[in-house]
Amino acid sequence: MLAEAIILAGGKAERLGDAAGGRPKSLVEVAGRPLVGYQVSRLARAGVERVIISCASGAGPQFERELAGLGAEIVAAEEPERLGRGGGIKFAARSRASEGDVFALNGDELVDVDFAALLEDHRRAGGLATITVAQPKSQFGLVEVDDGDVVRGFREGARVPYWVNCGNYVLSAEAIDRFPDVGDHESTTFPELAAEGALHAHRHNGLWLTVNTPKELRVASEHVAAHPEWLT
Repeated sequence: MLAEAIILAGGKAERLGDAAGGRPKSLVEVAGRPLVGYQVSRLARAGVERVIISCASGAGPQFERELAGLGAEIVAAEEPERLGRGGGIKFAARSRASEGDVFALNGDELVDVDFAALLEDHRRAGGLATITVAQPKSQFGLVEVDDGDVVRGFREGARVPYWVNCGNYVLSAEAIDRFPDVGDHESTTFPELAAEGALHAHRHNGLWLTVNTPKELRVASEHVAAHPEWLT
């Protein structure tokens, strides 16, 4: 199992407004625990011993303090300037204590990706990177229309019929070396790897909740309250 992971946690929580309580987005509390703490705990249970937090300059001590005791060593990698997601991962990777494959994920989500299965898929495929893809629930109710334009029914909570990147990866050292120093890897490095046949996918059918707005924060809090296993 991987020894290390990188978590992107540089978000400012601007869209959360007062609901963030002045905290970085990844440290906004969900059911009494920092949002990113849930992912740190899941990584630790999967065997990850060291988690590198890519965060804004000056925020490192707060992350290290608030995420202590969750089962993994926390190391803050403070960006000297805003580097973007790809640049943030590449910069944080310099703080690694080992070489080889590494998990990388967003710190502002609740997601129950099976990290062991993700790693297994990555190693079996033999590519340079593996991304987790999901079919999120549609934010709209679906209308079932037949060939004669007759409405046959309605469905709520249906999933969209395509796969999207939900931001949980396994990356090889070679893939990280090809990330931009500043900018987004999803519009640069990943398309290049895909064109080479070196990018693979791990399909995820479980929970994926992003937390960008007060409504999404409320949904995440309600989910944890209804599923206390997230607190163990």
